[in-house]
Formats: sequence, structure tokens, C-alpha cells
Amino acid sequence: MELKSMDAKLLQKCFIAGAKNLDSKKEWINELNVFPVPDGDTGTNMTMTIMSAAKEVGGITDPNLDNVATAISRGSLRGARGNSGVILSQLFRGFTRVIKKEDEITTEVLAKASTKAVEQAYKAVMKPKEGTILTVAKGISEKINELADDEDDIIKLVSETIKHGEYVLSQTPELLPVLKQAGVVDSGGQGLMVVLEGCYDALLGKEIDYTVEGAAAPEVTINTDDLPMEEADIKFGYCTEFIINLDNPMSDDTERGFKEFLESIGDSIVLVADDEIVKVHVHTNQPGEAFTKALTFGSLSRMKVDNMREEHHERLIENASKKAAQEKLKEASEKVEEPRKDYGFISVSVGDGLTEIFKSVGVDYVVSGGQTMNPSTDDIMSAIDEVNADNIFILPNNSNIIMAAQQAQSLVKDKNIIVIPTKTIPQGIAAMISFMPDQSPEDNEKSMVEAFAYVKSGQTTYAVRDTEIDGKEIKEGNIMGLGDDGILAVGTEIEATTVDTVVAMADENSEMVSVYYGEDTTEEDANALAAKIEEALPEVEVEVYPGGQPVYYYIISVE
Repeated sequence: MELKSMDAKLLQKCFIAGAKNLDSKKEWINELNVFPVPDGDTGTNMTMTIMSAAKEVGGITDPNLDNVATAISRGSLRGARGNSGVILSQLFRGFTRVIKKEDEITTEVLAKASTKAVEQAYKAVMKPKEGTILTVAKGISEKINELADDEDDIIKLVSETIKHGEYVLSQTPELLPVLKQAGVVDSGGQGLMVVLEGCYDALLGKEIDYTVEGAAAPEVTINTDDLPMEEADIKFGYCTEFIINLDNPMSDDTERGFKEFLESIGDSIVLVADDEIVKVHVHTNQPGEAFTKALTFGSLSRMKVDNMREEHHERLIENASKKAAQEKLKEASEKVEEPRKDYGFISVSVGDGLTEIFKSVGVDYVVSGGQTMNPSTDDIMSAIDEVNADNIFILPNNSNIIMAAQQAQSLVKDKNIIVIPTKTIPQGIAAMISFMPDQSPEDNEKSMVEAFAYVKSGQTTYAVRDTEIDGKEIKEGNIMGLGDDGILAVGTEIEATTVDTVVAMADENSEMVSVYYGEDTTEEDANALAAKIEEALPEVEVEVYPGGQPVYYYIISVE
């Protein structure tokens, strides 16, 4: 079997097959996490990133290389979660920049596209590390370029590339000592290989279910009176609504052209545009085509598709849609009219107690997420949209969310977005407390970064597998105390291990310990812990707060 070129339909199948293969193996990839914590999330982050794109790709009914490439790039960019997900989205972004300009994909095109993919991904990482997904991607690209000179069969090229990619992946522990110590390969690199292997299955014509749940958009059911309606009475079955966040203002000619396109695939069209957004309503049988065309003008939000053939009364649905559209336009109008303030703040956190703490120190919008669930680039952009300020500071509070925040920063044009690279909840709180409203954005950025640098952070949780790290033997079920630079304490009791962790964090200059207790810890237990810490460190003041965070019994700061 030979394959000299790929068209858009085959690319569509390959991408969906790769995404679904990753989805089926995400838990296995999660288990490759170096630290044996219960929230290893590389597989989950990469899966949610690629499935965000797969939903857009799966909704294309008339694929060409341009619209498939656009869906891959935009979908993964907006859906990117965690460092591994952001890097994966950047690989796709570079790859699609090449293929969208081509009529077909050959081995030569694959070589150019893979080179661009790696360049884009390395550029996105401030301090690239070898032994990661970047190394595996680079190895894959180098092999494709080596083979493409003499090989015009795509199937052979991909087969040999997978073999080489597996070898590069096997060498990642030699490049990153922490991987070797934990006895695992890089989880992000493994995820990338799983995607490539799924693509290869599609190339071979293996039996694969190419349907993607929610490919067009999530359906919303509207309760109506129990009145009969014949399905044949409805010419266009899907009431489709969405907002386009424009990359550039839409000219009158472009607006007319877009309306004509919508008229060619549906009716009941409402299109309201200003310089920043376009509100769209259309009844159509191809909602995916409406989304795909809209993506050529900017990113999409507030997408809604109602299957009118499954509803009891078309008129009630239309009325509900018009009412919702009016309310949304009214809300948008009120929001535009409200004067912007100088400064706004977005923080990432999870747990009712931590959310209240951040709001009490001035945060406008708390994005739900953290180590257990990294918010996507789109989640952060939605938060930015909700904060009506000229200068918006974002506190990721997790090293695995910083890149998604920075990616959102690069996509926003009408506000000054400043990402303060906080890696922990205590760092985020310290940064907020140091903010001075009478200072410039630049001076505040500097002072906020300086403030969180003085904070030591720790947390206690349980181990999910046996391993050995930093000379500490860890058994499944052990309690671990984690610090900024690794594991500080291991034991069998939560309180004793947490005290050991705090003692390891403190030094002669330490004055204050703040303890935030999680959802599985009682206030009584937290107060008892505070007493033990004061006994071990009599010169230090200890304060206890309800955090409500999952997974981690305690989050601790030492200042």
C-alpha cells in the first residue's frame, strides 16, 4: 500500500484518529507524572487541548486544507491547557501554517510543516528543556526531513518516523535526571507519540469511529408546551447562535459577503457587528460550516445550537432565541457603556475559601482551576472579557497554567494584559497584597514579582504509587510534603508530615506561617496542626484559613 499525497478529508480523519487515540490513553499518560501525586494531569491536559480542536475539525462537512488547518490551529489554541497542552497547540499552529497554503500534503510538505511546528513550539517556551515533548517533536521532525529527500510514500515515512520517535522518547530519561530517578519517560512526549500513532492507524485505513461528540456544538434543550410539530415542516433544522471576537474590524463588503454566505446555508439570519464583536443567529442544516466560516474572522464564543426537529414547537424556540439574543445584546451594550477602570485582576484558584480570600484582597474574577484541573486559554480569555479594565493582571498560581495565561495574553489586543508568573496560591496572595493603585502597571508588575519571590510555599497530599525521589523512598498511600523545589517530607501521618514540611521550609528569618486547610480537613485538625507548628517553631506566628481545596490537605506559606 502506497500513499503519495493526502487530501483534506484524509487529514481530517488522521487528526480525529490521533485525538481519539490520545483520549483513550490519557489516564496511562497521567500515570507517567514524575511526582506520585494524585493529580498527574499531562494526559488530561493534552486530551482536552486536542479534543477542543477535534470538535471543530469534526464539524467540517466540506473539508479543504485551509478550513481543516484553521480548525486545528484555532481549536487547539483556544482549548490549550497546561504546559503540555500549550506546547501541543503551538506544534499544531506551526504545522498548519504550512499545510493551509498547499493543494495537497506530500512528504516534502510534511517535512516543511514539521520543521515549522518545532520552530513555533520552541519559540513559545521561554526556557526550553531537553528531555521533554520538545525533544520528541524535534526528533520526529529531523527524521521526517531526513526521509523526505528520498521517500515519497507517506505511509513508509510515518512508519519509520514513529520508530525513531519511540527511540527519542526512550532517551528522555537520559536528558532529564528527574525522569530517570522516577523511572518514567516524558509524559508529554509519550502523548505526542500516541497522537502520531493514531494518525498512522487512519493512514492504514483501520476501522476507526471518526464521530466526535459535540463536533458542531453542544445542544441545548428548551422546555416547550406539549404541542405536535411535523419534522418535515422545518427546512433548516438547527438554530445556531455565536459571537465572533474579531481579529480585525469587519468592513461593509466583508459583512455583506458573510451574510450572503449565511443565506446560502440557511435563513432567519440576524447579524449585528461592531468593531470588536459580531453577534450571529442563523437557522441552518450545517452549523459546522457556519462556525468554520466565522473562524476566518476571529475566535468564537457563546456558541449554541438547538436541534429544532427535536423540539415541540418551532415558534417558541424562535421567540426564546430572539429574547436571548436581545438580552445578550443588551448586556453587551451595558458592558461597553460602563467606563473602564484602570486596573483589574484575575486569579486562578479552586476551593470556596481560597476564592473568598482572593476576592477579599481585590481580585475581580477567579477562574476555577489549579493543579487538579488546569483552565484553558479560552477560559482565561473569557475571564479577561468579564473584567472591564485597561490593565489586567493575571495570577496563574500554578507553574502549569502560566503558559496558557501567556497565550491568552498574546491573543488579546484591546487590553493591557500582564501575567504575574505565580506558581502557588501563597505567591498569588502575596503578589496581590503588594499591589499599589497609585503606581504604574510596570512598577506594579515589578513589585508584585518581587513580593512573591520572598514567599516559600508547601503542600501536603498522598502518594499514588511507589517510587524514590531525592533519596526518599515513597510508598503508595504515604503522606508527602512538597516544597518549591521538591519533596521535603514523607511519612504516614498527615499532621506529623505537615509539621516536618513546615520546619524544613522555615529558617532564622521566618516570621509568619499561613495554613490553608482543604476540603478533606476539619478546622479542628487545622488548629491542632497550628499548635504543633508553634511548638516546633516558637518564634513564628501561625494563622489558619479555610481553603476548601481538593486533593491537598494543607497549602502552606512561610514568610
